[in-house]
Amino acid sequence: MTEEQSLHHGRFLELVSLNGWEYVRRANSTTTVAVLALTEDDDLLFIEQFRPPIGAEVLELPAGLVGDDPGQEAEEITTAANRELEEETGFSARSLHVLGTFCSSAGLTDETTTICMALGCRQTGPGGGIGGESIRIHKIPRNEAASWLAERVKSGQLLDGKVWTALALAERTGFAVPIKD
Repeated sequence: MTEEQSLHHGRFLELVSLNGWEYVRRANSTTTVAVLALTEDDDLLFIEQFRPPIGAEVLELPAGLVGDDPGQEAEEITTAANRELEEETGFSARSLHVLGTFCSSAGLTDETTTICMALGCRQTGPGGGIGGESIRIHKIPRNEAASWLAERVKSGQLLDGKVWTALALAERTGFAVPIKD
């Protein structure tokens, strides 16, 4: 018998117990999307923002929730990917390709993440996020991305795991994004 119990319900998150296993789920979405974006000028786009749970700046891919706005629950993954790309970087993709889906943290949350590859991105707005977000945008030449990321890690910069996952998925699926020097 499956017995689910809500332990705490906040504005955005709910703590749930399922047969004694405690985990977190979002109140408004169980799916996120992250975007590995390649511009028309052959630059990769990364973002950097302060993340309160770890108290530090984190280097990430443009990413966000899928279908989190009321009335948008059935939002397509690629629609959400382009929306998040535009909001966070100010770039829009010519084409989007799903690279893969994975569990974000299977012991902690029911959330899944889909990685998309955005090609032919061009600037259409300012980026920087919405609603009080303070996002810095990094445009890094594709052929320098591996060494740039390695230098960031060496200097103590925290990188979100989706960066490495996206680069590995891109390489596995045949997109020419080098992940080694």
